[in-house]
Amino acid sequence: MSWSGTWPGGSVRCTRRDRSGTGNRSSSPRRPRAGPNSAAKPTRRRPGWTGRRCGGARTIRFPKPSATAGGLLLLWSPSANLSLRQVLLTVEVSGVGLSVGASTVRLVITTHAYRFALDPTPRQVGALLRHTGAARVAYNWLLAVVKANLSQREAERSYGMAEAELTPSLSWSMYSLRKAWNQAKADVAPWWPECSKEAYATGLDRLATALKNWSDSKKGRRRGPRMGFPRFKSKRKATPSVRFTTGVIRLDGRMHVVLPVLGRIKTHESTHKLGRLIEAGTARIKSATVRQEAQRWCVSFTVEVQRAERTPTRPDAVIGVDLELKTLAVFSDGRPAAENPKHLAGARRKLRRLSRTVSRRQGPDRRTGQQPSNRWKRANAQRNRVHHRVTALRRDGIHKLTTSLTREYGTVVVEDLNVASMVKNWKLARSIADAGFGEIRRQLAYKTVWTGGRLEVADRWFPSSKTCSACGNVRPKLPLRVRTYVCENCGLILDRDENAALNLTALVKRHVAGSGPETVNGRGADRKTPPGGAGGRPAPGGSRPGKTGIFVQEWASH
Repeated sequence: MSWSGTWPGGSVRCTRRDRSGTGNRSSSPRRPRAGPNSAAKPTRRRPGWTGRRCGGARTIRFPKPSATAGGLLLLWSPSANLSLRQVLLTVEVSGVGLSVGASTVRLVITTHAYRFALDPTPRQVGALLRHTGAARVAYNWLLAVVKANLSQREAERSYGMAEAELTPSLSWSMYSLRKAWNQAKADVAPWWPECSKEAYATGLDRLATALKNWSDSKKGRRRGPRMGFPRFKSKRKATPSVRFTTGVIRLDGRMHVVLPVLGRIKTHESTHKLGRLIEAGTARIKSATVRQEAQRWCVSFTVEVQRAERTPTRPDAVIGVDLELKTLAVFSDGRPAAENPKHLAGARRKLRRLSRTVSRRQGPDRRTGQQPSNRWKRANAQRNRVHHRVTALRRDGIHKLTTSLTREYGTVVVEDLNVASMVKNWKLARSIADAGFGEIRRQLAYKTVWTGGRLEVADRWFPSSKTCSACGNVRPKLPLRVRTYVCENCGLILDRDENAALNLTALVKRHVAGSGPETVNGRGADRKTPPGGAGGRPAPGGSRPGKTGIFVQEWASH
């Protein structure tokens, strides 16, 4: 099988990779190793290209063609047990699209985050703490200036002064805050040359964002819950974090990173996954954020990655996902339900024991100025590590679930759950928070963009559990304790979660096909589904163009 395509010139890298990870080794038996008495056969290379094999991938680099060369021939001979769906073909050309056969490979640029744990030296830990402290100082000082300016103007208004005679207001833009800081930093922080300018810019940027969110929320321009006025950051409670956007930000080998002013820092794990993309010229680091979590320093790189556009394995398939507590997710196509691991419930016994130990140690007291003892610090660190492990296990399980769904199905349908109101139920609040419903929705939002799929969000008042998936009859009441749905109209008996998943799938299919525009709302009255989709309105992180992910942006170059 061969594919031919136009090539305007330059270097092209064609990579084929077996998704199962076995590569070519499963298709042909391994050749016996040459013994001391056997003559070694010379390696045969096809003229015009050089090949490199690494695990299940093979990279072919073609030389730049002559002026008379009008095209490029890409050859691929699949083995007998390796189907076309199992082979990932990625053609990377600088800024162009490559025509392959009857189709066109589109190159897209997506924003990814690569996170690595660090192993800094004690001196580097001190430098990291200085940078995070500098960001907190800049934030708190500018916030005090803003509050003083607002209080002064409010007091002058109470005196009956005209608006033109009031103290000039302070602009909340990043430019104005940076200008005010640069004018006063020599007096406020005489030690400012010891840290990178990015440390102070981190605090100023966070303050500008917080003030804008508060202002937009107050004026009704911001969606979501009401935002309060920014508060001062405490050294004891605030998470140490600093962001670098300029300067020397790069990888140094496989086990080191280089950051401005901080220099070369050893990593706890290999950075090979990101390094090979940078070496191939398909990735570019935009920023780096250093953060301390559970006594561990981590660096997160925001990277622009150029790759071929992907499509799900079953692009026309639609799956409804009903989230619940007994089993984490129930699906409409009959695949086994995702079990709820309940990591927090499993760690509660250990947390109770460690919390008792912490309470019996001499902890900090802000009223008397008492400092915590070393035994309290060690016990508190042990408790924090348990919480951190629970968070990591939950995140890992959700990543595996959402990745499997977005890679296989073209359309994923979920409900618009009001998690903030659900956790107000004191009997189920801990279980709902442990399940991570909001994180599942967030990951599905940006992963469907990466894989070329679509996320549909059903309306919050759509009665997925009360509606019969066979005849469409709606029950007026269905208590949560009733786990089996029994239709009084057609006699259907089905698990309520499976019935809800089927209704989610049918809702999107009816809307897409245009054969059934009518749906039923939570009160049993008929209502037309709006043209925006099954959700009735674009939801945060839903399927609106350009708004489908928090950290995802996509461009296509032809």
